[in-house]
Amino acid sequence: MAEPKQIQINSHPKGISVLFLTEMWERLSYYGMRALLVLYLVQSLGFSDKDAGIIYGYYTSFVYLTPVIGGYLTDRYFSYRFAIFLGGVLMLLGHLSLAVPGLEFFYLGLFLIAIGNGFFKPNISTIFGRLYVEKPNLRDSGFTIFYMGINVGGLLGPVIAGSLGEKVDWHLGFFAASVGMAIGMIVFYLGSQSLPDSVWQKETKEIPKQTIETSQGKREDFKNDMAKLILIGLLSFFSIFFWMAFEQMGSSLNLFALRHTDRDFFGLEIPASLLQSLNPLMILVFGPMISGLWISLAKSDQNPNPILKFVMSLFLLGIGFLVMVIAANQAETGVSVSILFLVSVYFWNTLSELCLSPVGLSFVSKMAPVRYASLLMGIWFLSTAFGHYAAGILSGYQNEWGSMVFFYGFFVCVSWSAALLLYGIYLWKQKTIQTLLEGD
Repeated sequence: MAEPKQIQINSHPKGISVLFLTEMWERLSYYGMRALLVLYLVQSLGFSDKDAGIIYGYYTSFVYLTPVIGGYLTDRYFSYRFAIFLGGVLMLLGHLSLAVPGLEFFYLGLFLIAIGNGFFKPNISTIFGRLYVEKPNLRDSGFTIFYMGINVGGLLGPVIAGSLGEKVDWHLGFFAASVGMAIGMIVFYLGSQSLPDSVWQKETKEIPKQTIETSQGKREDFKNDMAKLILIGLLSFFSIFFWMAFEQMGSSLNLFALRHTDRDFFGLEIPASLLQSLNPLMILVFGPMISGLWISLAKSDQNPNPILKFVMSLFLLGIGFLVMVIAANQAETGVSVSILFLVSVYFWNTLSELCLSPVGLSFVSKMAPVRYASLLMGIWFLSTAFGHYAAGILSGYQNEWGSMVFFYGFFVCVSWSAALLLYGIYLWKQKTIQTLLEGD
């Protein structure tokens, strides 16, 4: 879809700053806590890598599983505003629970955050997409702005909560995450009144009786909706392979940074958790460039469609893990590897993410039928849940496959194989897919 020649922030719908800041503070709390999670389990509680990976996998997958339930309940029973408030309060209580010593409070905190995310995440993304009903040509650019908010929070969280937790006190780090969540809810409470009334309305306008569709027209609409759902399902499925590899950042790559990376910086040791800020920092640097690239290509009608962007994403992801294979080979000689290896890995992973995650959010928001909007956004996050679960389980085997080279080489093979398979499906059904995309 072509973008206007110049994208000005004031040309976007009123209210995006409220949702930008709300999501920024919520993600600060989430990524600050995530940067500590595996390190806390291994270093403070004495869990093995395998057991820590299992807990990480269960938790992160549950975080992205609950949006299916939260989206369904909101579509059926709750208002968008109530669901976002409910989710935010539950997540705040969860972060506060993590700040209390004791394994029972730790598990309770993870549970509350996951449940709260189920109500918060799909609905704030849906509301953001609904701001662009009157300005569909700005939707992709708008979601890039929204994604920048996510990554400002992702940058600050490990710096603040990660550093406090790893260097001062684990529970102080978790408490810092709760402060971020509290600020986010205050921002949403004060700013949500400025959002247009139309974003909160679930029902579409009734069709006048004289324009009721014929049976043939209804069948065509049903077929069109089903085709859209299949396409959403296809991209959701392939996103599993992305998240399975990408989420090694919070688990196996985090432990690799701790154990095998030279983190000395002029006599000061950089906390391993702080490296989790590299990805969001690169998102903030390269995000506008990628967005500008799509806009430039759109002017000449050469902007790749979402399927091709997913193929590019999976290919770039494989390059990142190929770099990791080289790093692992050196680490197995007993030599600490340069931090530049992880910088390079996160660079390729970031480019990969920019071709998939914001593209997927925009695509689902645009293609999903209105009455199933939150549910389908939840299904998009469900695929993320499967990917996170697989990532967590696999991360525990980093040192159990005989060689870390084999471990990271596995992700190279999976990413490139998935890219080839998706591209093959696209070539097979190219005409049908193009017609569906151009008709929306």
